[in-house]
Amino acid sequence: MRIVGGKYKGRVFSPGKTFKARPTTDMAKESLFNILQNSIDFETIRALDLFSGTGSISYELASHGCSDVTAVEINPNHLQFIKEVIEKLGEKHIRVVKSNVFVFAARIKEQFNFIFADPPYDHPKFAEVVDLVFKNNLLKPGGTFVLEHSGQFDYSKHPAFKELRRYGSVHFSIFENQITGE
Repeated sequence: MRIVGGKYKGRVFSPGKTFKARPTTDMAKESLFNILQNSIDFETIRALDLFSGTGSISYELASHGCSDVTAVEINPNHLQFIKEVIEKLGEKHIRVVKSNVFVFAARIKEQFNFIFADPPYDHPKFAEVVDLVFKNNLLKPGGTFVLEHSGQFDYSKHPAFKELRRYGSVHFSIFENQITGE
């Protein structure tokens, strides 16, 4: 796993062969962040990384200058790896939360400008993740939500759907909270 941009660009971390998470491929991650850089000022946003896994997206956000990143993961081995990488980077802007994402979303009263979710493709509640974000009002008005998923899902009919990006077998559905702020 490689950090593809920003101040930590080129840093490589290996979670090991027994790690159960499927990290976003470097090529897909680099392409996604190239797109996002045109519409998001990372230095001014609050970001949420759901189903954090290896923490790859959280590191990328911090590397691009985001000073408020929350990474949510339930697996203790994954959490330990994320904390180790944060320590190696000397990063102070990533908050790690051990929680079931569905419980976290129902309890938190904060909103975020950018949310990324990469649930396990075989997660029994995978189809509920988009509504989880919007029904719990996690995304600020004008905010962007990116869901990584396999090709078996089509979110193009969702009212907040903006676009789909494909990079090999990786699909990113991009949503925007079109509700305007005050």
